Amino acid sequence: TISETEAFFAQIKPVLGDTSHCDVVVAPPFTALSVAAKAAEPLGVRVSAQDLYWEKDGAWTGEVSAVMIRDTGCTYVIIGHSERRMYFGDTDEVVNKKVHAVINGAMTPIMCVGETLAEREAGSTEAKVLGQVKAGLAGRKAEQVAGLVIAYEPIWAIGTGRNATPADAQAVIGAIRKAVVGQFGADAGAAVRIQYGGSVKAGTIAELMAEPDVDGALVGGAS
Repeated sequence: TISETEAFFAQIKPVLGDTSHCDVVVAPPFTALSVAAKAAEPLGVRVSAQDLYWEKDGAWTGEVSAVMIRDTGCTYVIIGHSERRMYFGDTDEVVNKKVHAVINGAMTPIMCVGETLAEREAGSTEAKVLGQVKAGLAGRKAEQVAGLVIAYEPIWAIGTGRNATPADAQAVIGAIRKAVVGQFGADAGAAVRIQYGGSVKAGTIAELMAEPDVDGALVGGAS
């Protein structure tokens, strides 16, 4: 809620201090975006929406466009979160449209990819994840890809208490970076931020961040 969002920012203000080693982004629900953006600005924190609809305008009752989101002061949008893919039918094609809409709306996509437990056990993690990356970024320019964020979130590790090991995260994120290099060139591959998400906790973050290709974390419950 709006009041919970205000309370959250009041709580994180003294914790953040003069944070300069990383960028901090908070992603509240649509209804709290404006309040969050106002509270975040003096802290140097950015705000992200959790989703959007890809059409700029039109008769799409109940949907929220990039123009509406940007108007709140938002600068990021999470796209293709596993819950959107699992429960709301966001396909790779839909993710691609949404990534395009975010970029056209002068914001930064945080594009999520990840495999299920069944896919991991079948040995198809890389095929699934790299397929999502390729499809989600199809039609984009190298300079656009260089400026966005990709979040690898193995679905089997979200809210389950089961963590991918740092080595697991590095293996998949390293493969994602190589795929970006192959599709968009070395500069884009070096510049794109690739995060890990999935039961990230204070006790595991240091090991994860020590891996060479892990640029940050998409944190859920432990945030």
